[in-house]
Amino acid sequence: MKTNRFLMLLKTRGALTATEISKELNITTEGARLQLLKLTEEGLIQSSQESKGVGRPTQYFSLTDLGNKGFPDTHAELTVKLIQLMKDTLGEEALQTVISAGEQKAKQRYQQQMNQNNSLEERIRTLAEIRSREGYMAEYTKDDKGFLLIENHCPICAAAQICQGFCVSELNTFKFVLGEDVNISRVSHIIAGDRRCAYRISL
Repeated sequence: MKTNRFLMLLKTRGALTATEISKELNITTEGARLQLLKLTEEGLIQSSQESKGVGRPTQYFSLTDLGNKGFPDTHAELTVKLIQLMKDTLGEEALQTVISAGEQKAKQRYQQQMNQNNSLEERIRTLAEIRSREGYMAEYTKDDKGFLLIENHCPICAAAQICQGFCVSELNTFKFVLGEDVNISRVSHIIAGDRRCAYRISL
């Protein structure tokens, strides 16, 4: 269970030091280091050093590809094969037709759970809850620029890597359910190599 807590923390927060991890998990720094050593030996996390001025470099820990694979991916291998087969046999246009149909269903499903009379923040909160139930580990923050919708995991990442139409469809769905008067843009993208997907939202 402790191991899961470590991996979950690094998944949602990104690279952290042993001291930061110990504070987040309310354990001793020595206890954190022992767990981090174990996870490193198992190939689930990796460490890197960053120099910040004078003194010894600071050591940060983050998930490896193997560590990331411990989080759910919706039947990745089969999904990729089916998408590739559709592209090869039916063509790109047929695949886009299927993605568009899925987008329409997602819009209907999300809209049924949304109250358009609610404030923008309440709609974003509901959207984050829906996405979390679907495996995206979503959350949101508020700042002076508006809101940031964050998805710490992508359960369809393998599919999205070979067909970014899925990502376009998701953004279209967000725009639809949050309202035509809302500005939303993707500012971080897992497919582009970022740790998470994030969307800047404002009126």
